[in-house]
Amino acid sequence: MKRWLCALACVLGCLATPALAQDKPAQLSSSDWLARIQADKKSIVTKSMELTPEEAKKFWPLYDKFQRERAVPQSSLNRAMLDYIAADGSLTNANAKRIVEQIQAAVLDEARLDQKHFKQLLSVLSAQKAARYMQIENKMQAVVRYEAAKAIPLVQ
Repeated sequence: MKRWLCALACVLGCLATPALAQDKPAQLSSSDWLARIQADKKSIVTKSMELTPEEAKKFWPLYDKFQRERAVPQSSLNRAMLDYIAADGSLTNANAKRIVEQIQAAVLDEARLDQKHFKQLLSVLSAQKAARYMQIENKMQAVVRYEAAKAIPLVQ
């Protein structure tokens, strides 16, 4: 798992976020990346996308819309995880089922939004730049989810 995390940090440092890359990006922990993502996600995207002024004029309103739309399933996902944590070892079968169903529904909603957003990006960016944005977003979400997963104990 640590190798995977180091590889992710390298990829994030070298490919997705060149402005954040340091001499040794593999030494950054996932919690370091999480802090950076939370501190200034838009800056990471700005530095990673390398948009022309014309592309930027069309991209940023979409980006802001995407982030607002993505907040809905992310909020559902966060609530479900908090419900699980609040159960604190007293999770019933009914609650376990409900929480997993909520998480799965939120993940499906995010996937549908990603498809919708990619199609919209293709109307303002080249396919390569649209794919680059989707990669950047996915990499940042992977770090956020990894940190959340570390904090949540397995069902007993």
